[in-house]
Amino acid sequence: MQYRAIIRILGLLVALFSVTMLPPALISLVYGDGGGLAFVFAFFVSLFTGLAFWYPNRRNRADLRAKEGFLIVVLFWTVLATFGALPFALLDQPEMSLTDAAFESFSGLTTTGATVIEGIEFLPKAVQFYRQQLQWLGGMGIIVLAVAILPILGVGGMQLYRAETPGPVKDSKMTPRIADTAKHLWYIYLSLTIACTIAYWLAGMSMFDAICHSFSTIAIGGFSTYDASLGYFNSAVINIICVVFLWIAALNFSLHYAAVSGRNIRNYFRDPECKMFFSIQFVLVTICFLVLVSHSTYDNAEVALDQALIQAVSISTTAGFATTDFSAWPTFLPILLIFSSFIGGCAGSTGGGLKVIRVLLLFIQGKREVDRLIHPKAVYSVKLGDRAMPSRVVEAVWGFFAAYAIVFVLIMIALIGMGLDNITAFSATAAALNNLGPGLGEVAGTYAQVSDGAKWFLMIAMLFGRLEIFSLLVLFSPTFWRS
Repeated sequence: MQYRAIIRILGLLVALFSVTMLPPALISLVYGDGGGLAFVFAFFVSLFTGLAFWYPNRRNRADLRAKEGFLIVVLFWTVLATFGALPFALLDQPEMSLTDAAFESFSGLTTTGATVIEGIEFLPKAVQFYRQQLQWLGGMGIIVLAVAILPILGVGGMQLYRAETPGPVKDSKMTPRIADTAKHLWYIYLSLTIACTIAYWLAGMSMFDAICHSFSTIAIGGFSTYDASLGYFNSAVINIICVVFLWIAALNFSLHYAAVSGRNIRNYFRDPECKMFFSIQFVLVTICFLVLVSHSTYDNAEVALDQALIQAVSISTTAGFATTDFSAWPTFLPILLIFSSFIGGCAGSTGGGLKVIRVLLLFIQGKREVDRLIHPKAVYSVKLGDRAMPSRVVEAVWGFFAAYAIVFVLIMIALIGMGLDNITAFSATAAALNNLGPGLGEVAGTYAQVSDGAKWFLMIAMLFGRLEIFSLLVLFSPTFWRS
């Protein structure tokens, strides 16, 4: 294991991450509402710590193997989330314990969107912006940005990209050089953020709110500058804008790249995962709308459609924006929406969950087993569109699903053992592991009332969800640590 090379890279990443403390400090200076000193102090601590790690190891430029890539990715998220908690811990408003500061930082950087803060609209603008910025940086994965920059500093990146990139197939890349891949991903990501900002602004948001909400929309994070989230604006136009950009962000970014580079949108219509994603979205919205209308939950069908659309899309894509308390919706809708978050977005998107392509492959494989029972001698293959999937991909999907279920059960049992009721423990685990945010029961609003021990378990769940289970589980294997 190339430990000195790993420390060198982590030092560079922490030093780069320190720069993200400066925009909130500048915003504090502009608005003059306090909080800037905490960000300045956090900047210097992060910068000098990063340089202290980097400088003694600056000449260690050993080639990275896959195992080093996995270790760096895990350390990357845990270390940066830890440094990201510094401003929260140092702030006078809000006054947060170390556990709450870490929870808010981990939730932001993993784009989970769960919060322990109440009275968000009364926070200094710097704090509001910083929360949104954490989600934006974590949305695509700061590691991709780092991979685009670090080759200039002498660090290769393919191992990091494979370890970070979501989805069942990780051996392909969109351009011959990984740095080009990362740069193109970020160009698309930045362009979508700008477009979303302009749309929100034209719809009536202030420029500050438009920027902040575009950060969490494209990142599919769900943080807001108001306790009432999008419900604060009470605007059907803003809700529709949010839905459209959540759909875009929940699609595989390689499709966006193909559409931009080839000036051709046909790939969207040909992609099996994309078609499955929108089929699921249509079914969810329709079910929610019909149930809300049949129970006369809202005054008219237009409002019911608006609420069904924004809540179904927000929860199922794992964004977690709220326009109403969906946990109070009639019959099975709250549980249905929580279960929809297990599917999440497409592979290669900023969404969480199992990913649509895995669910699709699980369904196809299940259907194949049923067909085999009917025709035992027939030969069936698992096809995605016109392409037959290799057996190793199908096995990997089943392995992922099994590991996902085991991690879910263990964390849920741990939460119940810490005093949470069954519904709260189930929904909190789902919200953390799927990087969703809001849950049911005691965590329908904030996680402020959850015990410190439970919060640390939920932070572990956030990391498992963000790192797609195996990237973290592999570190627990004795074989991993052998030379």
